[in-house]
Amino acid sequence: MDRHALERALRQAAVPPTHYWIEGVHEPSPTPTDFLYLREEPGGGWETGAYERGTHETIARHPAEDAACAHLWQLLN
Repeated sequence: MDRHALERALRQAAVPPTHYWIEGVHEPSPTPTDFLYLREEPGGGWETGAYERGTHETIARHPAEDAACAHLWQLLN
């Protein structure tokens, strides 16, 4: 699963759009106060985490996009 497929699956599962942020695919504006996120790391790889009170907290790092997408899906379901 890639980021686009993940976003479609989350919409179909009726996960509120303010509960997640997916880099380059689903970036709510204005930015919600708290959400789970998926983003690409500058040096390669992917990161899933939680954004709370203005701070990104990494939950896990993943070598590939599909693993990161699967993890975010698991966190939100």
